[in-house]
Amino acid sequence: MAEEKQIRPNSFRAWVLALRPKTLSAAAAPVLIAVSLAFCDSRFAFAPALLALLFASGMQIAANFINDLLDYTKGTDSKGERIGPKRVCAEGWIDIKHMKRGIAVAVTLSSLIGLSLLFYAGYELVFIGIACILFAYLYSGGPYPLSYIGMGDLLVLLFFGIVPVTVTYYILAGYITSTAAITALSCGLIVDTILVMNNYRDFHGDRESNKKTLVVLLGSQKAGRRLFLLTGLAGALLPLYGLGTGYCCAALLPMLYIPLHFTVWRKMKTKSGRALNPIFGETSRNVVIFTFLQCAGFILDSYL
Repeated sequence: MAEEKQIRPNSFRAWVLALRPKTLSAAAAPVLIAVSLAFCDSRFAFAPALLALLFASGMQIAANFINDLLDYTKGTDSKGERIGPKRVCAEGWIDIKHMKRGIAVAVTLSSLIGLSLLFYAGYELVFIGIACILFAYLYSGGPYPLSYIGMGDLLVLLFFGIVPVTVTYYILAGYITSTAAITALSCGLIVDTILVMNNYRDFHGDRESNKKTLVVLLGSQKAGRRLFLLTGLAGALLPLYGLGTGYCCAALLPMLYIPLHFTVWRKMKTKSGRALNPIFGETSRNVVIFTFLQCAGFILDSYL
């Protein structure tokens, strides 16, 4: 607590906290997996791969800022009441005026990076970029915030799996393969375990604030644990599709994620509230491990 009191309003440290650096791995995961698949298919190019990674990271930062601001203005986040990590607007570390400026800067820079990708693919990317910006807002904003009506998991599946994996692969290769599509779905499900864990941890607070996450709509934390288990297992098993298309290492290495997923699931049964924060950290770590395994698999396949 003493350390938090030292955070000056609108300071550099406050902005670092607003970035939520740990969430950037979730944004990087689908791009890195798509790049690894493209490398395996001899379609790798450094410049567009880097730009795609920067765009994904920039949009994640913009989404974090938007979510922080809108949850605060809606009263979902209140000072000192969050079970999870503190939010900068709710804690008074960044005021509304400065956060709006931060959102504008993040969206502008991300858009400029996205526009540079037009040198490598068609103008259809403009519509993808607009959709990314629009849904970053609609996740917590608008008359019917999607995260408040059980649609958050679908958005994660789309914008942390299907869209970034297939679009990144398309930018590099000029087409989309069935393996890219299955890989995209797998990645989205694995990243969604982070959101499911987050909503499982916040179940009681979300229900009291009328935030109808999918876990809340399912009606109990027991159902949330089941959702977490099935989401991760489905994501880990989908890469087995590669056994039939010549990506054997990329199909088998992700299986090493499954024991880690089961370990977290078992711990969920014995923890609640703030005691789940370390387990939330393990879930995020497991997503990073899955990403490494999937990428390593595609790279190994390229040499076999």
